[in-house]
Amino acid sequence: MRADARRNRERLLAEARSVFAAHGTDASLEDVAKRAGVGIGTLYRHFPNRHALLSAVFEDAVGDLLSRSRELLDAPEPCAALVTWLREIIAHAGEYRGLARALMSVTSDHTSALARCSDPIRQAGAALLARAQQAGRVREDVAVGDLLQLTNAIALAAEEAQGDPELADRLLQLTLRGLKPG
Repeated sequence: MRADARRNRERLLAEARSVFAAHGTDASLEDVAKRAGVGIGTLYRHFPNRHALLSAVFEDAVGDLLSRSRELLDAPEPCAALVTWLREIIAHAGEYRGLARALMSVTSDHTSALARCSDPIRQAGAALLARAQQAGRVREDVAVGDLLQLTNAIALAAEEAQGDPELADRLLQLTLRGLKPG
């Protein structure tokens, strides 16, 4: 990539992070381009659609979540490790209004650029879930896809109820009770 194209891409990502944090993931892409000092065509040359831009914006956070999942695979209590990681996913999704909804929308669309984020998260979650299931702490019929959908739904509910900062944790606790065997 040419130096000017690389600078444009980096400015677009920086402005997208700022705009998405302030206005949510449905914010105007034209505004992102304008704030980055480029035209909308330049934005679309780098990121052909909103999901491609979202994927690039969240790449670092996904890397952090994946790194954290690998650390938690060695935790002495597999169920606590899974819960810790799910809390971190909820916190991550809460950083940008609309992220949980966007992630939920690509659950079965593996062609979406945003699936680049969700597929590795799914694999990391599957490893943590399998470990908790092998320890007998989580029911065997729990699927990672369902668990991640519930986690995103919790993040979405918390996003909608900003006056209740404890909602996400309460909903996660309710979900966890349903995961336990017998």
